[in-house]
Amino acid sequence: MQSIKVNILGKQIPLKVNDDELENMKMISRYVDEKFKTYRNELTNQPDSIVMILAALSIAEELFETRRLQESSKENEEKIFEAVNNEIEKLIEEL
Repeated sequence: MQSIKVNILGKQIPLKVNDDELENMKMISRYVDEKFKTYRNELTNQPDSIVMILAALSIAEELFETRRLQESSKENEEKIFEAVNNEIEKLIEEL
């Protein structure tokens, strides 16, 4: 376990992460910081709490869309495998 500090909207946030999660957490932190900065630049009159909520909702939307696409790909893959298996079974029966 390592202690690190990440920078989100100019604020140092201490975290403890497993050794194998260190690089991933740094990448995630940079992504979140960039997303927050984007919203901060667009919503200059809003408090940080609103900016963070909207950025978090945007990140969650990306996650849900990715999961939906992944599930759709999985379903398509299963249909293709089923069709291929059916064709193989037909060929075997013909032999």
